[in-house]
Amino acid sequence: MKYERQPDRIYRQSFSLVRKEADLRRFTGLQADIAIRVIHSCGMVDLGSELRFSAGFADAGQQALMNGTPILCDSNMTAAGIIRAALPADNEVIVTLGHAETNEMAARSGSTRSSAAVDLWKPRLPGSVAVIGNAPTALFRLLEIIDGGGPAPSLIIGFPVGFVGAAESKQHLAVGRTGVEFLTLPGRRGGSAMAAAAVNAIAAGCQSTS
Repeated sequence: MKYERQPDRIYRQSFSLVRKEADLRRFTGLQADIAIRVIHSCGMVDLGSELRFSAGFADAGQQALMNGTPILCDSNMTAAGIIRAALPADNEVIVTLGHAETNEMAARSGSTRSSAAVDLWKPRLPGSVAVIGNAPTALFRLLEIIDGGGPAPSLIIGFPVGFVGAAESKQHLAVGRTGVEFLTLPGRRGGSAMAAAAVNAIAAGCQSTS
């Protein structure tokens, strides 16, 4: 069978097609690069008109990664999509979902393991990059911690997916009351591939400015 085999060409052609087919006019340069990677991760060009950035998200993301801040992920799926070799400061990627305390904390609180796992982020949360690609309850819990005066990350990449709580948790994030920079996709759509793609785009931007 005849098909493109060279990875560099595949990437160039893919990103070129996204630029042609997606409406990216409302984005700044780095925002557009992030949007392209997110669209590339899922094949849905209509996201160009739906992604929501806070005004300082792109710059805050670059600064956080270059400062070596840890990346806190809600699931192993989200963490697996992050290209470690591209991170500008060998940033630590942390997932607490599988920690021994998580099940006990979830049972005690009457919530999900994903929610309990976010409570374990607290020692590393100040100034971190919080990346949520699966669980709405993880995003809800993170927002509760911040709203309650707890530690806050430097930015939130919020792409929880699903039919229960996903749209609502992202709506709370997009209101922007926490003062934390954010990127999200309103509605039910989302997923770990999109969330990880946003991190990878920010990391790629760091390389281009270094």
